[in-house]
Amino acid sequence: MRVEGRRVEQQKLALHIDPEQWVEEHGDLLFRFAMSRIGKVDVAEDLVQETLLSALRSVDTFQGHSTERTWLVAILKRKLIDYIRQQKKRCKLSQNERNDSWADSLFDERERWKSPPRNWGSRPELSLENEEFWSLFHTCLGKIPKQMAETFRLRELDDQPAKEICKVLQISQENLWVMIHRARLRLWKCLDINWFEGEHAK
Repeated sequence: MRVEGRRVEQQKLALHIDPEQWVEEHGDLLFRFAMSRIGKVDVAEDLVQETLLSALRSVDTFQGHSTERTWLVAILKRKLIDYIRQQKKRCKLSQNERNDSWADSLFDERERWKSPPRNWGSRPELSLENEEFWSLFHTCLGKIPKQMAETFRLRELDDQPAKEICKVLQISQENLWVMIHRARLRLWKCLDINWFEGEHAK
């Protein structure tokens, strides 16, 4: 056992793993990540703490195939999914998320745009490098009905498989894609008004 323990410690050193530095080096990023998904300070803090404890228990399994930060974020993603799954057992889909009259109002009876989206310029992707844009993006996402926003985050931001999302949120795949579509429409409208229509548009 001593030989095995010594070998594990050598592996940690080789991979530059230092659990005592996790909070200082990765704590803020993990907290921001959790807050962007949950929006509740106390819950985000608890999830980060659970993430670090889980990482500490499984540190011997870390092989160094990714960076330490990427590994910790992956653990946090699993904690977030567990939290969302628990919350789904306590609440039902709201009426606003079942029938989205706002999204329907954007189209006429032939399902064509009443007011087509404006051109966002030749290089809208430049906004992705702007921290202010991402702050507004998360503000816009926070205005979307809760389950619709969770669906969008899990699929588009966290790249979770559709089947896993449906299991976590207890919805059908048809409902999944409908909610993602509606979330995109709401995000588009919010960003169009608050970002691309303003001084940042090129």
